[in-house]
Amino acid sequence: MSQTRKILHADCDCFFAAVEMRDNPALRDIPLAIGGSREQRGVIATCNYPARVFGIHSAMPTARALRLCPHLTLMRGNFEKYRDVSREIQAVFHELTPLVEPLSLDEAFLDVTDVTGFHGSATWMAEWLKAECLRRTGITVSVGAAPAKFLAKIASDWEKPDGLTVIPPEQVDAFVSALPVKKLHGVGPATGAKLDALNIQTCTDLRALPIERLLDDFGKFGRRLYELARGIDDRPVRVSRERKSVSVETTFDRDLPDLASARAALAPLCEKLQGRLDRHGHPPMAGLFVKVRFDDFSLTTLESRGLIPDPASYTRLLEQAWARGNRPVRLLGVGVRLVPEEARQQLALPL
Repeated sequence: MSQTRKILHADCDCFFAAVEMRDNPALRDIPLAIGGSREQRGVIATCNYPARVFGIHSAMPTARALRLCPHLTLMRGNFEKYRDVSREIQAVFHELTPLVEPLSLDEAFLDVTDVTGFHGSATWMAEWLKAECLRRTGITVSVGAAPAKFLAKIASDWEKPDGLTVIPPEQVDAFVSALPVKKLHGVGPATGAKLDALNIQTCTDLRALPIERLLDDFGKFGRRLYELARGIDDRPVRVSRERKSVSVETTFDRDLPDLASARAALAPLCEKLQGRLDRHGHPPMAGLFVKVRFDDFSLTTLESRGLIPDPASYTRLLEQAWARGNRPVRLLGVGVRLVPEEARQQLALPL
């Protein structure tokens, strides 16, 4: 019988805000958010727990956050500093195991199945991880431990902040049975609404549906729902994450009123994208795309294969994308899709 996996998910608590509170203790007990200014129509990147009491959360428009909490302290953020702290935390992760899959600056999966230290106890490993990160960086980390990635991620959020939740193999079935379906990986607002319409609230409810019904109602994701409702998640911890695209985008201080002004805004974006492609060594491209968010917050993305990434190609895509909304533009983005690594290797094989 194969060995039961031991997966940790480590997630720093309100990371950007935590770094600022560490460096300036006067910020600890007041509502604090890191994000763009209201005047530039910025959004909140993260906020501390005193700010969350007011209903503020990440990805919220700054203007709304300031309406909810007029005395909110707003900081632009120092992402170079956050990257430095992230590197220190990632170094702690790698001392425990080489099998680390970073998800962002402030979270990662760790496969500790074969770690022999700590008597092989994932709980003791998690306790060490939390203590070392706090001692070396001053940042608290919440950790979840479980036999599967999606369960470890749910567990790390279970007792935030500064939490530690362990789901042993023998408790997986009971834990998952009572789990709200909206906690499942990949269940967003649209899928959540469909599940609500079917009166499915927990994984026990979800288990009552046969897989054929799930496939009919949810397509390929139906199989994933079937598996997650039973605690099945065989995804390995991937040490290297394959880049699927390279892109740049910007949210404008004021809406671009028409297509002509959107066309004019393309040139600096294309130049910035070219610089980013230069830094990545011009990986093989599978296609181009343009992303447009209109003033009513509707979003459209248009992709095309066989074009070269130059301003003329992006202008052509923009014109078609803009015609879908035919209204002022709030955000504009350009990018390239990359050829998957497996396909690149096949192309490189000799005939």
